[in-house]
Amino acid sequence: MTDKFYLEEAIEDLHTIQDMVRWATSRFNDAALYFGHGTDNAWDEAVSLVTQALHLPHPLVVQESSNLFASRLTKSEREKVAELVLKRVQTRMPLPYITNEAWFCGLPFYVDERVLIPRSPFAELIQNEFAPFLESSPSSILDMCTGGGCIAIALAHAYPDAQVDAVDISSDALEVADINIQEHGLSHRVYPIQSDLFASLTGQRYNLIVSNPPYVDAEDMADLPDEYHHEPELALAAGEDGLELVDIMLREAPTYLNDGGWLFVEVGNSEVHMNRRFPGLEVIWLEFENGGSGIFAVSKDTLVTHFSSKD
Repeated sequence: MTDKFYLEEAIEDLHTIQDMVRWATSRFNDAALYFGHGTDNAWDEAVSLVTQALHLPHPLVVQESSNLFASRLTKSEREKVAELVLKRVQTRMPLPYITNEAWFCGLPFYVDERVLIPRSPFAELIQNEFAPFLESSPSSILDMCTGGGCIAIALAHAYPDAQVDAVDISSDALEVADINIQEHGLSHRVYPIQSDLFASLTGQRYNLIVSNPPYVDAEDMADLPDEYHHEPELALAAGEDGLELVDIMLREAPTYLNDGGWLFVEVGNSEVHMNRRFPGLEVIWLEFENGGSGIFAVSKDTLVTHFSSKD
């Protein structure tokens, strides 16, 4: 059967939100889509798509007994949902790029193909205020490789008295970050800065530096599902072991950290290469209640001691 048949059949025969969610779930499973950009299964992806298409509260309470879930849709609403479902299936484009909406730390963000879709365990760290590492609220924060600015903005919400520098090498990414900064009313505290890592930050000092840099190694890049190939390669790939940018950050971060400051870096699956690349460097690998891994914490003092002994 053709995609046109499925589209016309859905518009004609389906009527409620529950109908559309069930149908979308079946189409997603039939197409063997990959889920990793806000959801991890076909049902939740379908609920998210329908919720956003109909401009309903996010997330929709998914209960078959819910009055909202049983609501009937107009023909134009069914057409809109069905077209988005088929676009997701035909293009394998991640849903947040289709709807231009992603959520991080309970906050909505604009996203498009100029930036990665936020999905970092940093959300849990921010919500827990980096306990037990920070003794007091940081007044100056750097979000290195900010992309669309999601982490920087979440940090500004968590620390209302802090200034946050949102740094990225990509001018395209910073355009998206600025959209989000303006949308969240934070232009007075979150500053997008174009810089190749620390190159344009001479003289700046921070209590906290966080980074979710490109960290996908060559092997993993070759094996990524189709959905990830819609994301900018510049924001994913980082050499043979995924640690090219991390190497520079670790060596240069002490110059930009205040005494007592901390650096937190996400390296994902490239965690397996850390000991070989940085033998003897004592970083603290973090555990997360909500899932995720591959983020380490290291203090300024540890970095200074480690790299001075290597000189």
